[in-house]
Formats: sequence, C-alpha cells, structure tokens
Amino acid sequence: MEARAVSKHVRVSPRKARMVIDTIRGKNVGAALQVIAMSMGKAARPIRKTLESAVANAENNFEVNVDRLFVKTATVDMGRAYRRLKPRAMGRADIIRRPTSHITIVVAEREE
Repeated sequence: MEARAVSKHVRVSPRKARMVIDTIRGKNVGAALQVIAMSMGKAARPIRKTLESAVANAENNFEVNVDRLFVKTATVDMGRAYRRLKPRAMGRADIIRRPTSHITIVVAEREE
C-alpha cells in the first residue's frame, strides 16, 4: 500500500532541497520527521509538510498503521523558474532566474 503527496512550485532551489531530502529516503516516518526537524535547510519546512501530507493520505485513504510507514521514494524535480529583471548600467537589464521545485514523497507500509 503506497500513498503519495506532491508539492509543486515550491520557492526553493532543487539542489538545496535535494540535500535535505537525501537524508530521509528509506527511513521510518518518525525518524524522518526528527531528521527534518533538526535540519537547517530552507527546504526543510516544505518537505516536512509534504511528508506529513503523505502520511495523512496513507492513514485516511488506506487506513494503515502510521508506525509501520517508511519513506519509499522521495524526489525533487526542477519546476518552472521565475524570471525577474535587474537594472544594470546604461539602461540594460539582466535576467535573474528564481528556481522552483516539485517535491514528491511516497510512503509505504513496511513488510514484516
């Protein structure tokens, strides 16, 4: 039984989000939440919300025991980059790209 949650267009760089999400892949849900709580990365909060959403989906839709859940897959993909203009010398402008991320977390029940 698998449950998933997706957060799209999160205003954090995918590279920075992958640093946080690599620490929780394959862990039990309780341990993963503890690791995220201690993480100092900017992406920790949206990843925590996505993980809690996946756990709630598993609990409400499939009625599984939360204590037996683990993070089966956790991925961060590149979203659409916001483009902003920054004024430069002699009337020119530079494009500033603000990256976004798509966070996908799948939790499954551990077989015993």
